[in-house]
Amino acid sequence: MSRLSARLTTLRAEGRTGLIAYLVAGDPSAKATVELMHAMVKGGADVIELGVPFTDPVADGPVIQAACERALRAGTRLADVFETVRVFRKTDTVTPVVLMGYLNPLEAMGYSAYSEAAAAAGADALLVVDLPVEEAGELGEMFAMHGLELVGLIAPTTSASRLARVCRSVTGFVYYVSLKGVTGAGSLDRAAMGGQIARIRALTDRPIGVGFGISDAETAASIAQTADAVIIGSALVRHIAEHGAAAGPAVSAALAEIRKALDTNAAA
Repeated sequence: MSRLSARLTTLRAEGRTGLIAYLVAGDPSAKATVELMHAMVKGGADVIELGVPFTDPVADGPVIQAACERALRAGTRLADVFETVRVFRKTDTVTPVVLMGYLNPLEAMGYSAYSEAAAAAGADALLVVDLPVEEAGELGEMFAMHGLELVGLIAPTTSASRLARVCRSVTGFVYYVSLKGVTGAGSLDRAAMGGQIARIRALTDRPIGVGFGISDAETAASIAQTADAVIIGSALVRHIAEHGAAAGPAVSAALAEIRKALDTNAAA
């Protein structure tokens, strides 16, 4: 069992909701990214989702698009992302790290080489946004060979047949995209989301994380009533955009507030 599955299993057994925190590798620098990852853990993050900067992050809104641009301008390359994880692992060997990115870099590097490098660095799972479920078999097998788990994306518009296929392919957790749009956009339809999560639970026993559009403690606590984990991205990246390498305290404080709300909700 990977660090990711072990952490989510423990949280479920404790009746607690997981807190997954996202940032873009290399924004504003490699050194700052490692420090921000530690700040996230200090604030209460259970899992780190580390974005691989990409020129065309089609699922991401303007906040994360800008973060990718800053990271790329700073010279961040795929090897630097792996090195960031490796350096983080020098002082944190327990917090799961999920690499979130797009298929093009995997195609360019090669599935085997990418999987081997990610695992050697200390990553636990991969989320490939634009990987069609019809083509996930080969990559999923490659991940498994290297001890990596696959996170699967499900949207409000996912058909019943595709929903079942995604659930069968997932080995890490199911990432439910809570709205029709990009990261950081729109408002949540919580009633509809509850129905969708029920549909997913009928098809898999894997944990369900909810992301896109979650920016505050109140919303996170509301979603925690039905989800196993909440994923916070754009709200944290905004702090990094504003404060740069000095964003650690702001990021940690924002997560601590959400962590408190989640734990209060669990105790109620």
